[in-house]
Amino acid sequence: MKNVGVLGLGTYVPEKVFTNHDFEKILDTSDEWITEMTGIKERRFAEDMETSDMAYEAAKEALENSGVGPEDIDLVIVATSTGDHQFPTVATLLQKRLGLRPVPSMDQLAACTGFIYGMVTAQQFIQTGTYDHVLVVGADKLSKITDFEDRSTAVLFGDGAGAVVMGEVAEGHGMHSFELGSNGHGGPYLYDDEADGNIRMNGREVYKFAVRQMGESSVHVTEKAGLSKEDIDMLVPHQANIRIMNAARERMGLPEDRMSVTVDRYGNTSAASIPLSIHHEVKNGRIKSGDTLVLVGFGGGLTWGAICLTWGDNKEETHG
Repeated sequence: MKNVGVLGLGTYVPEKVFTNHDFEKILDTSDEWITEMTGIKERRFAEDMETSDMAYEAAKEALENSGVGPEDIDLVIVATSTGDHQFPTVATLLQKRLGLRPVPSMDQLAACTGFIYGMVTAQQFIQTGTYDHVLVVGADKLSKITDFEDRSTAVLFGDGAGAVVMGEVAEGHGMHSFELGSNGHGGPYLYDDEADGNIRMNGREVYKFAVRQMGESSVHVTEKAGLSKEDIDMLVPHQANIRIMNAARERMGLPEDRMSVTVDRYGNTSAASIPLSIHHEVKNGRIKSGDTLVLVGFGGGLTWGAICLTWGDNKEETHG
């Protein structure tokens, strides 16, 4: 079957930075407490932009870096929990704005695991020969569903977007294995409140679930790919909480320098979290073409997912 991987990467984060010290002015909290408990120092808020605006900026950059023209995109998948409207979807707004052909476009909601779900969905369509190029975007404006009077959740979330163009890549590159899952019994632990639409979370239960599942899924996809921890160049976890992330890294038996950490600068950006982290590491030379990565995430639902892949395609330079 075809080897499917990332041809190009793009990201976008809003300009407005909101620091822990800014939260000290409106909540009974401190920079020290937030940093110790979560690893977060600051996050970005989209004031005058919608989710589709951020998705557009990230997608435009991904297309430019991929060398794939808008006319060659066959399917658009947007992972988001915070669409501009209930409908039309962010994906259809993006399809129009990018000037794409009237290709199928859909939003995919798996909360913070959404980007991984989107990549796996794209892989299936490409491997079967149904489509050649799929645009996958993870974008969320969590600031619009955050209760800024709730100290337990307000400090966690930020806004942003990441996108990849996926297609066939050379042998030895691309996705090797994946794992997806969900457990609806955990839905009450992380949800949007019907009364006001804001995020509510049972932090203790989510923490216990995430620590176990992130580590297990990371190990599973590595083993499915026929690899060992020594073969993994970088673990890219969903950037929710540094303690959860470190638990997954330790379960994998990886040193600190082989895990991507961007939670300090962006907070939890939900579906945008993993592509933002990949972009950060590519930009800083810590992910290079030929490196083998494990991407892993969890989210409301409760959902989880992981992918083992080798970065890059058949070209010498990594895109993005």
